[in-house]
Amino acid sequence: MRTDERYRRILEWFGTNMPVAESELRYRNPYELLVAVILSAQCTDKRVNMTTPALFERFPTPQDMAAASPEEIYPYIKSISYPNNKARNLAGMARKLVSEFGGEVPSDIDSLQRLPGVGRKTANVIGIVVFNKAVMPVDTHVFRVSDRLGLSTGAKTPLQTEQQLTARIPPELLPIAHHWLILHGRYVCLARKPKCGECGLSEWCRYYGKQRTKE
Repeated sequence: MRTDERYRRILEWFGTNMPVAESELRYRNPYELLVAVILSAQCTDKRVNMTTPALFERFPTPQDMAAASPEEIYPYIKSISYPNNKARNLAGMARKLVSEFGGEVPSDIDSLQRLPGVGRKTANVIGIVVFNKAVMPVDTHVFRVSDRLGLSTGAKTPLQTEQQLTARIPPELLPIAHHWLILHGRYVCLARKPKCGECGLSEWCRYYGKQRTKE
């Protein structure tokens, strides 16, 4: 199957079968989403959502968090993976957010990456979810699902996957397509045991086609 045809059919299937797809992180404003995404690195959204209510009650604004030390933040996130590093990143992020951006989360991807704890993926998440930018955050789910479906070919890094996806997915679909791929990877196209028998995309899936050939 040609790549263009594969993209068309897969995007059409998602559009029909998953018309609503959103972040599973709970947040009320860009600051809260930024904190939640930093915490979500190598951690489940479920765990992050269990942690953030008390954290945001104690530090409801960037100014409140900027005034805190990592040691003050740590107790609120100690159940999260790598809490020491993330406490330092949150404190540093908040201080820079206040000192350089007036406490407002910037929309520019490069500016976002100047904040401690914010890499390209996190910056793209903020850009696409908050500011509706035509970018594609690539986490482990997006990286895996894109390769298996055949949306990416020979991509060795998240950046290469991002470049291939943004080249072929219409800009207006990128925000929801990001969530389509994440949710599909989280609940159907699992890392160890993909649920191919339950997957509506198997007809166009490169991985499934290869598995059937081996049988």
